[in-house]
Amino acid sequence: MRNLLCLFQSTSKVGVLVLLMLCGHGSTVLSDEPVIKGKTDAAKRYLIIHSDDAAMSHSVNRATIDSMENGFVSSCSIMVPCPWFPEFAEWAKQHPEKDFGIHLTLNSEFGSYRWGPVAGRDKVPTLVDKDGYLFKSKDEVIAKARPAEVEIELRAQIDRALAAGIRLSHLDTHMGTVVSTADMLDIYVRLGIEYNLPVMIIRNIDPALAAGYPDLVRRNGEYIQQLESQKLPPIDYLYRFYDGKDHAARQKRYLDTIRDLKPGVTQMIIHCGYDDSELQAITSSHFLRDDDRRIFSDPAVRQQIEAMGVEIIDWTKLREMQTAR
Repeated sequence: MRNLLCLFQSTSKVGVLVLLMLCGHGSTVLSDEPVIKGKTDAAKRYLIIHSDDAAMSHSVNRATIDSMENGFVSSCSIMVPCPWFPEFAEWAKQHPEKDFGIHLTLNSEFGSYRWGPVAGRDKVPTLVDKDGYLFKSKDEVIAKARPAEVEIELRAQIDRALAAGIRLSHLDTHMGTVVSTADMLDIYVRLGIEYNLPVMIIRNIDPALAAGYPDLVRRNGEYIQQLESQKLPPIDYLYRFYDGKDHAARQKRYLDTIRDLKPGVTQMIIHCGYDDSELQAITSSHFLRDDDRRIFSDPAVRQQIEAMGVEIIDWTKLREMQTAR
């Protein structure tokens, strides 16, 4: 996920009910009421530590696996179109106790490291560039993609993961592209309901980010009502810090943010990687990805989070809590 999609912060009241980025045409209700109610503690603070971009590369796979096995990353989402999907899928199949979402992908954003659609270029010609790769930018998808082809491709990604034997816990979106228009949002929510999977929707969106997703904001409440009627829970808040050059400063920022979390369910989106030659050849974010891995594999960081009274959960646990209401 890149800058667009994960800047959702938990500081505003822009929507009562949202999906990863959530929304579209109906009325929006303003509320601070957290997702967790009933048999759970409404005053408690829950945190999903979520690593995006699994399957993007071998470095990212190694780091994501290490952070889930030896660190305290509680969930991740998988980029099914990427070349290293088979490697990650094999590990995921062997670990059904872990928490895996599909990082629904309509972009291939890197300069010389690219991927195409799962459905096949002939079935989704409006989703690919002249070289047959998914478009680099969100704006290109918005301008050129036909909704029917978007649905074909997103279904193909989910079906490929299921066919690989992965136990799925949720859906979300790479770079925020799938939540950028009303047509794609409708597909996103409909697929969540059809496959019986929560979709990343957020109750409270930062107004600065909301300005770039007007359809999401307009239909926020409507989408959440649809999902909750099927016992598919949203989250309350979302954070993502995809910047910084100093390890100590970045770690402090994460901990300060977690310390100030409001009651309810927050997702902290991170990106795990190893700062090796492979990742350096792919993306300028190699330091950030390696640093996220370091921070969320550090036992001292976990101890501080637990001392704050924040409970680390995953999407599977969130759904169990919703069902218990």
